[in-house]
Order: sequence, then structure tokens, then C-alpha cells
Amino acid sequence: MRHLLILGSVVLLSGCVSLVKDVVTAPIKIVSKTADVLTTSQSETDEKRGREMRKREEMLGKLSRLRDKARAKCEDGDKDACRLVRSLENEISALQDQAT
Repeated sequence: MRHLLILGSVVLLSGCVSLVKDVVTAPIKIVSKTADVLTTSQSETDEKRGREMRKREEMLGKLSRLRDKARAKCEDGDKDACRLVRSLENEISALQDQAT
């Protein structure tokens, strides 16, 4: 009988210890998770900047191709194409200014 009481006490005590451990470590885990969510690592920042640069360069390439086609039409006397060239050049310049 005494062994059953001791065994029962050990089981109950181990459950209490586990609960106490969870209660004590919970705030630390929460703070750690919050800090992880709120901070951005340098590599994540670099990756984001790299993606933005690639998108900007893709857009510059697209606008440049459109400008070149419009410039060819402008040289053939298409006034609308000449206006489009100026508009595209302004857009390209604005996009390049964003990079700096």
C-alpha cells in the first residue's frame, strides 16, 4: 500500500513539475517569438532589396524596348509615337531616380 502511495505521489509530482516548467518558460517563449516576428535579419533585408532591384531592372528593360519601338515610329513621322517616347523617357528617368 505504501508503494502505491509513493508511486501515486511521484506521478502527481511529475505532472506538477511539468506544469510549473511550462508556466515558467511560457513568457520567455512568447517574448522570443515576438522578437523573431518583429525583427528582420540582414539576409532577409538583402533578399528583399535584391527582389526590388530585379523588378525595377525588368521594368526598365520593358520600358526601354517600348521606347525604342516608339522612337523608330517617331523617326518615320508618327507624332503620337514621339509623345510616347517623351513619356517613356520620363518614366524611365523616374524609375532610375528611385534606385538612388
